[in-house]
Amino acid sequence: MTGGRVERRLAAILAADVVGYSRLMGADEVGTLKALMAHRGETVDPAFAEHGGRIVKTTGDGMLVEFASVVDAVTCAVAMQSRMNERKKAAEPKITFRVGINIGDIIIEGDDIFGDGVNIAARVESECEPGGVYLSGSAFDQVRGKTDFTFDELGEKLLKNIDRPVRLYAVSHPGLAPGKALNKVATLPLPDKPSIAVLPFQNMSGDPEQEYFADGVVDDMITALSRFKSLFVIARNSSFTYKGKAVDIKQVGRELGVRYVLEGSVRRSISRVRITGQLIEASTGAHIWADRFEGGLVDIFDLQDQITESVVGAIAPAMEKAEIERAKHKSTDNLDAHDLYLRGLARYYQCIILPNRRASEEALRLFASATDIDPDFAAAYGCAASCYTIAKASGWTLGNEEIVEVKRLSQAAIACGQDDALALAFSAMALAYVGCDLRSSSSLIDRALAINSNLAAAWHYGGWIKNWLGDPEAGLERFERAMRLSPLDQQIAPMKAGAAHCLFYQGRYDEAASLAALVLQDAPNAQPPLRIKAASSAMAGQTEEAREAVNLLEQLYPTLRVSNLKEVLGPYRREDVALYEEAMRRAGLPE
Repeated sequence: MTGGRVERRLAAILAADVVGYSRLMGADEVGTLKALMAHRGETVDPAFAEHGGRIVKTTGDGMLVEFASVVDAVTCAVAMQSRMNERKKAAEPKITFRVGINIGDIIIEGDDIFGDGVNIAARVESECEPGGVYLSGSAFDQVRGKTDFTFDELGEKLLKNIDRPVRLYAVSHPGLAPGKALNKVATLPLPDKPSIAVLPFQNMSGDPEQEYFADGVVDDMITALSRFKSLFVIARNSSFTYKGKAVDIKQVGRELGVRYVLEGSVRRSISRVRITGQLIEASTGAHIWADRFEGGLVDIFDLQDQITESVVGAIAPAMEKAEIERAKHKSTDNLDAHDLYLRGLARYYQCIILPNRRASEEALRLFASATDIDPDFAAAYGCAASCYTIAKASGWTLGNEEIVEVKRLSQAAIACGQDDALALAFSAMALAYVGCDLRSSSSLIDRALAINSNLAAAWHYGGWIKNWLGDPEAGLERFERAMRLSPLDQQIAPMKAGAAHCLFYQGRYDEAASLAALVLQDAPNAQPPLRIKAASSAMAGQTEEAREAVNLLEQLYPTLRVSNLKEVLGPYRREDVALYEEAMRRAGLPE
């Protein structure tokens, strides 16, 4: 390319090559070429044409094919490999393909294509089992729920000449070779007690503005179910990653590691509400229970309780009635306050996905309005306090007035929410991170977990607090529990970053650096994983990797220095801050 505008586009790329081609050619050159040409003419090329694939180029043993749709690419690959695996049973020599698929940005020059999108497809193909079809994580994200195929997650892999780990998935199909799990795959075995995920309910009101209400109904049901210590309940932030997507319940069960999935819909009119729900056994797709609940809008809490009780009755009939009654507890009985709180939560979750000052300020206003109506609304106080936690983590300056307000909101949440685990957990993190009150915060986390052992946020925040207190072993255990309860959480990157910090303070520098590298795949510009990557790599003797991380830190955060690290680290002990500072000096951060 000699100059001018570079032409780019997003495309699905399929890379394929023949397994052991050199060996086959050495044994029977003429026969191998003849067999390969026959396969291509009768099976491979017709499959590409049938599914809209454009053969970009071929080599002696492989080919690169471009598709406009990743669904077409996967459908084509499965059809091709199934036919190939059937043909080779009778054919000699045995021609077997590996296939890798990626979706990404490509550069076009004439009829040829280049770029990361192409390189990753080729590297994914090289990892594929003979006779199989592998996808990169980006390709899987686009095809999930859009075909009848199922996929096996194989783990993350550092591929040759690719600067970040890539998640790999294998198409699971009778006509294909199965995928082979990589090392360090995070398996999700079923817990030793009934496990459930509640998917976002469909808003059937005909008004997009009512999405917050439908989401709030599900939030409340997750909270109610999670109070049962006899259940294992996936956190809201993971189950809501399926919002707006066509889902395969069996796939959901595998991805979240649960036995049951609850789905449904909400229809709200001016004065009435109808909620439908169905409980499905994930492994078989069998319906365990289904029902419809309808009443006046003032009956919304009773309707939610009826659904919760029906679900519990279907999957855990031995639970005590007293525990069911306890799970019905609501933070407020005031419908107006509850509605404002749900609207605030919708804005709050926007801030978790991506720091958003406007959404944060709107969430604070809505939570304040909720507590004006109901001064005993603990969860609203706790969420308001958590908005300031997000503000500090986002680098927004907090003055003395804001710190005083955090303490006021946290104390109000604690006073009003003695049995509200979420309010206690949010308050604990705010008091620890903004108010530097670790001892009180640690006790609050313990209380929250005693009330609700399924609350991923409490395990997550508790992990940071344990590490700040100098107990990284306990911190790591809590981060691991949080990630198991919410494996697809929007905050999975902070959870992994926290775990990397715990590994660092245990002296497990290689592991900390590796985990930080995985975090950076999802959050490449985030400061905490970049810092712990630099610090851990330096202490592990990985000088080049440490320097690369520091170079990026200096570009993104030019004011960061060893002398002001303490301001961004959190309330670590003095000796822990000193270790971190020394590690960053070794990594090359200016004094």
